[in-house]
Amino acid sequence: MNYGIILYMLGWILKIEGIFMALPIATAVIYGELEEGLCYLGVALVCLILGFLGTMKKPKTRMFFAKEGFVSVSLGWLVLSIFGCAPFILTGEIPHFIDAMFEIVSGFTTTGSSIVPKVEDLSHATRMWRSFTHWIGGMGILVFILAVLPMAGDYNMHIMRAESPGPSVGKFVPKIGLTAKLLYIIYTGMTLVMIFLLLAGGMPLFDTLCMTFGTAGTGGFSCLNSGQADYTVYQQAVISIFMLLFGVNFNVYYLFLAKKPMDALRCEEMRGYFIIVAAAVLFITLNARESFTSLFMAVHHVLFQVASIITTTGYATVDFDKWPEFSKCILLLLMMIGACAGSTGGGMKVSRVMIAFKEAVRELGTVIHPRSVKVIKYEGKTLAQGTLRTLNSYIIVYFFLFFLSILIVSLDNYDFMTSFSAVAANFNNVGPGLSAVGPMSNYSVLSYLSKSVLIFDMLAGRLELFPVLVLFSPNTWRQQ
Repeated sequence: MNYGIILYMLGWILKIEGIFMALPIATAVIYGELEEGLCYLGVALVCLILGFLGTMKKPKTRMFFAKEGFVSVSLGWLVLSIFGCAPFILTGEIPHFIDAMFEIVSGFTTTGSSIVPKVEDLSHATRMWRSFTHWIGGMGILVFILAVLPMAGDYNMHIMRAESPGPSVGKFVPKIGLTAKLLYIIYTGMTLVMIFLLLAGGMPLFDTLCMTFGTAGTGGFSCLNSGQADYTVYQQAVISIFMLLFGVNFNVYYLFLAKKPMDALRCEEMRGYFIIVAAAVLFITLNARESFTSLFMAVHHVLFQVASIITTTGYATVDFDKWPEFSKCILLLLMMIGACAGSTGGGMKVSRVMIAFKEAVRELGTVIHPRSVKVIKYEGKTLAQGTLRTLNSYIIVYFFLFFLSILIVSLDNYDFMTSFSAVAANFNNVGPGLSAVGPMSNYSVLSYLSKSVLIFDMLAGRLELFPVLVLFSPNTWRQQ
């Protein structure tokens, strides 16, 4: 284990977190929130000091392998969350450590679950920091480091694989650092376009920034207790469109930038993603039509909620917990499917679902014709057995942890829909669940044990399970 490089990476994470806290500090200055501003300033200074101490001594070698990559990512997100929640505790706005950790982990993992009963009671600085954590976590803090910090050769691919969502991670260009830069250029460009469109639609600057950070990271924290219900149809439509766009694999956008539009349009996962969205909108609109004043408003709100749930953003314009059971079941399925691999969305990912379906069809064909030899092709390429093995392992571990979490959360003695949807929403980084944790409620009703389980679920779901589980393996820490 190369402990030197892990400490070095953690140092960089703290330095970047300290720099990022300049935004809530500036917000506190603008709104005259002296006490909150000093709390954020103090935590930022501590992060910067510890970060500089951690990076003063450069490691003897910057090369690392999968084990170091997974450990760096998992510990990095823990350190990021522990220091990120400190201002909540210091300001007294979220005084309990587990509640504060739940809120900040929900932010960085772009989940959007909250234990805050009334968002407007929080300071502007805290509301801005909550939303900004979505933007930070959306693309990944370690991916950001790769974009600004030169590392050794292709070894940093292990970080990309540990932090980037999806069954496999590829490079746009030969150098990982340049790939990371391109990701952030696309990410930032789309963010700026959305800010412009919301401002053009008359949304206040503070709300625009909060909504854009949450949409870009497919998070879900709102700056109003009413969620997105009080915004105009135009503003809601802009958010709907960009939720869907941020749920697309960023490789598609790179292909468009590289002037390869036909390659982009041939993306099998993207087609599947939009087919699922269209089908969900159609079926829910037909099923929940009577809940709306007109067909236009039905399609508008249903599209918003489908986009919000499949991209695991978690925004809400209406209380979808009041929709018919059939519609709510579709939303639960969308929670688990999630967005595309290589996007800022959570869930199992459309690519995994499509590959698993193809594998099931192949196995069925093998049962009927035992001697037939069929390969599975995805995106025009034959999938290696290693990819299929990893996919099957992921699905097994996913459902094992999913049902174990439901079992523990059920100790709170809420109804099954509350326990099931709470785990589904947090494990897949969606945010709002159903029943007692529905879109117009929050997670403050759950016990600290359940919140702790959901904190683990949010981290495991965001980091694709294995990077977090590696921390619990004794073999990880043995010197070889």
